[in-house]
Order: sequence, then structure tokens, then C-alpha cells
Amino acid sequence: MSAADSSSTSSIFALKNSRPPDDTVFYSIFSDACLTSAAVAAVSDELQSLHLQILNHITPFTDTYIWQHQPFSLSITLSPIPHLSGHLRFGDNLDDEWFVVFLLFEISKNFPNLSIRVWDSDGEFLLIECAFHLPKWINPDTSINRVFIRRGLLHIIPQLKFRSTPKLEDALRILVGGSDDSSLHAPDAVQLHLNNKISEYPQRAYRNVHKVRAIVPVSVAWVLRHEPYLISLAVEGFYDRDIDSMKYASRMERFLPRGKEEEMVEVVVRMSRAMYAQLVQQKFQAPSCFPMPERSNIRMYLEAELGMKISCGFEMIYQLRKKQGGEGKGSTWEAFRDSLERSDYFEGLLLGSKEYKRLMEKAEGYYQNSSLQARASEVLSAPVKRIDEVLALPHSADDFMNLELPPSDDDSWLYGGEDELNAALQERQMEMDSYNLKQKNKHKSKDQQEGDSASGNNLDEYDLGGIAKSMQSFIEKISSYEGAEVPEDRNLKDVDFDVDQFMKDMETVMGHRGSKDNDSDLDLEDGLSSDLDFDDFEDDSDHAEDDEVGEDEFMHSYSDALNKELKATTLDKTFVHAQEQPSKKNDEVCYTCNI
Repeated sequence: MSAADSSSTSSIFALKNSRPPDDTVFYSIFSDACLTSAAVAAVSDELQSLHLQILNHITPFTDTYIWQHQPFSLSITLSPIPHLSGHLRFGDNLDDEWFVVFLLFEISKNFPNLSIRVWDSDGEFLLIECAFHLPKWINPDTSINRVFIRRGLLHIIPQLKFRSTPKLEDALRILVGGSDDSSLHAPDAVQLHLNNKISEYPQRAYRNVHKVRAIVPVSVAWVLRHEPYLISLAVEGFYDRDIDSMKYASRMERFLPRGKEEEMVEVVVRMSRAMYAQLVQQKFQAPSCFPMPERSNIRMYLEAELGMKISCGFEMIYQLRKKQGGEGKGSTWEAFRDSLERSDYFEGLLLGSKEYKRLMEKAEGYYQNSSLQARASEVLSAPVKRIDEVLALPHSADDFMNLELPPSDDDSWLYGGEDELNAALQERQMEMDSYNLKQKNKHKSKDQQEGDSASGNNLDEYDLGGIAKSMQSFIEKISSYEGAEVPEDRNLKDVDFDVDQFMKDMETVMGHRGSKDNDSDLDLEDGLSSDLDFDDFEDDSDHAEDDEVGEDEFMHSYSDALNKELKATTLDKTFVHAQEQPSKKNDEVCYTCNI
């Protein structure tokens, strides 16, 4: 996808009404210059030049890297806002996604006049990564068109700039005009967390590449020598195989035409760790036409088994793509030229005119340069054509003889990843605990402030009669399986019952009564501390005993009133009656709800 394509599906605008694939990351790069220029040809020239500069800059980072499914690429999208866009399917290899994030930050550092967006099916996954450090107002609804990468920093456009969701163009103009405005930067804690994550790359991405010996047919070895990127398609073909594709593997017509007579050679294959795991951890019976060594030589057998899976993957993906036909569409020169014409790149110029030829020569030069820079993308988009070209070249087993091959990389990580997983989980847990502790301290401080404010109020201001009426109205409701109901012959008047306020008032009353009974001269603040600061309440044992006395008196009074009310209704028939032991007052009936 090296050529410009105005209908690129990687653009955010093409996906805004549909959910992106779960294993794909999308990105858009907006140039400041494209916001001020209206001419299509001028904008195209700017984006073509920028495209080539970016590819030249990131090639040293990506040249030897093996991507899980497809390499990092960019294409030109001219509407509704001209920009560069791309998408990359990372599949089971999350390192690919974060390697893309590293590349985008690297681009933003070296091209200061760019604003970059990146997202996946989860939305703004950079914000998700820093969830414990975000301002409270940030959520999936309020973050739309507010999150950008610019000059190596994450930018979050605050609500002070736009109360409602901003238009993309307006948001970009805010970034352009406020390059030195620190209020547009994400909080320092967010920047620090992201920097710690991204600082692991590109070294972590390089460590993710696994080298292993394998015994394969000469044809497979020849293809991998010329196009090592095709290993991703081979693994994909093997891992995603079905009954139809396995029929091709049973015959191996393209890569094992002579069956067991085909020459086999030993090579070193580079792949991602995820690819290696996908190959090794799946059981697969070798086709009858595939030569396999004896199991007595364990090392050789394992190398041959791995090579067999790779070879079958090549055969399946080759035959499937060949059957589907039309590969490479959208990446050929013809397709690129058509996209230029649709976007009015030639601005209505007469075919064959001097200006038309000039624009055409520039477009041809851009296409050739971008194709060279994005060779991996070209190969992966047209594997059948490229495989046929490679296998048409003369080759034999002698090309792979007497080569000093490095040993296979240690694959203990495949079986001993528990420590790494536990370390990652522990890091997340520590981050969560730190966040919870901050929230707890914040709430505690707020409660103490409210307690100090409430302690100055006179308890006599509470309307005890209002509390009693509210309780009486609530009790008189008749309950059914559908909830509280009012009989038809009653006055249908809703009861406004605030549970939180009720409990707070009751605790306040109990504390007040306990203080009166003991003729205490204590400040009323001590009476309120029971619902504001549990630690202080527990430390003051004398006050606790006084409050318990007041609470007992109130609960006896409340229980008598409740029992009397229930006996006058049919509600008590819905309860199981459990007689308590006789007390010195009388034998009271305790009602236990039969649920």
C-alpha cells in the first residue's frame, strides 16, 4: 500500500460508522500545511513529499523487523481533510501495535508540524493505558477529536477550548495555533507513563524476533532467501487453515512437485515469537507426500516438523490467493493513476499538455520511490506473482550447502512466561492500589471537611416530626412481588423517601439523644463523628457506650411501633413468626421475612 489511495480504508472517516477489526491499529497523520492550502495538486505534492520523508526516516527501524501480518505503511487520503493514513493488523502480536506507537512518536519528534491520531477497536487505547492518571472529565464520549500526538508529546485538548465535541479541523487548528500552549499537553503523569512504555522500543520489538532452524524443500528455502517477509503469510496460511485449504497441503503441487523425491535443506528462519508459538503448539499430521526423518533423531525431526508446517502454510496461502485472483489490486500503477484522476489531481488539464505531463512525471517518480521504500507491502499484497518470479530463477540445493548456520534461539520463554506475566500483573496491581489510595485519602479529606461544617449546626434544627411522617408513609405502603403498592381506596400520594438522608438523620438523632441522657457538656461535633470518622468514634469508648444506650432505647421504641402497625394489617401473614424468649416486659413477636 505504498501508492496513494484516496479511498483508503485505513482512514478514520471510512470507519466512523463501523467497528474496526479487533486486531488492527489505525493511524492518521495531518500536516499543518494541508490546513492552509486549497489546491489539490499543491496538497498532493505536500503529502507525497512528506510520505517519502517519513518512509526514509523510519526505514532504519523497520528494515529487518518481521511483522506479524503486514508492515507499517502509509497512503494518501485527500478527503475530507487531506492527510496520510494507514492501518496495521497485529493479530496475536501486541508488540506490533506498540511498535507502531513508537514509530508515530518518533515521526512526531522529527516532523514538528504534524498532528497524529492513533486508535484501535477499543478507541483511544493510549488513554486506556494511562487510565489511572487521566482527568475525571475524560471518557470515550468526551475524548472524540481531542487526543493527538504532536512534537513527541501526547496532547489532550481541554474542555475550556471546546465545551462540546470539536470538529476535527477545528481541533487541528487549535493544535497549530497553540504549539507552545502547555494547557494542550496531557498531564505529566500521563506523559511519564507513556514514555516508560514506549522507551522499551524498538529494542523490545527486536527481541520479539525469533530465529530457528528448519528443514524445508529447496523451493521454500529459495523464496525465504529472497523474500523473508513472506513467512508471515505462510504462518497465517497454516494457522488459519480449514478443510478446503488443507486439500492443497495434501498435494503440495507448487512447493513439493516431486513429492518425497524433492531435495530438502536446512535453513534459519526469522519470525516473531507469536508466529513461532502458533507453529509449534499446534499438532499437525504431515502429508503423505512430505519426506520426514525418523523420530529417533529428535533434533532433526523437530526441525523437519517445523519446516513441514511452514511449507504447508506456503502451499495453502499460494493456492488460495491464486484461486481468488485479482491480487495486488489497489497497489498497481494503474490503480494509483486512477485515484489521482478521481481526486482531481490534474485539475482538468488537457491530456498531453505540458503541465499535465509535469504532474504525471512527479506522480510516477513518487510511485516508484514509495514502492521501493515499501517493498514489503508490495510483496505481501501480491505474493503469488512474487513467488512465481522467485521460483523462475535458477536454484538448487547446492545454494544452501556448506553454510554456517547459527543455532536456534532459546525458546524457554514459550514455556516459562509465568514470571513475566506475574510481574506485569503486579505492576498493574500496584498502579491500581496507588490510585485507590489517592481516592480514599481524597474522600476522607472531603468527609472531614463536611463533618467540620456540619458540627456547627444546631441539632434542634432537624425536623423529627418530618422524619416520623416519612417513616409512617413508608410503612403504610403494601408490598407485593412487584414492589410497593397503594390500595385503590387509598389516596394515591407518592412517598418521597431518601434512604441516605434518612440513615444520616437517624444516626444524628441517636447521637443527640445519647448526649442528652448523660448530661454531657461535649461539643456537638462529637455527636456527629459517628458517620464522619469511624476511627475517631472507635477510639472514644465512653461516647460509644452512651450512643449505644440511646440507640437501644430508640430501637425498642421503633420495634414496638412497627409490630403494632404490622398486626393491624394482613402483611404479617407473609412472614414466618419466630417467638423470642420471654423478656421482663412481655413476649414480643419477631417477624422474619420468608424469601
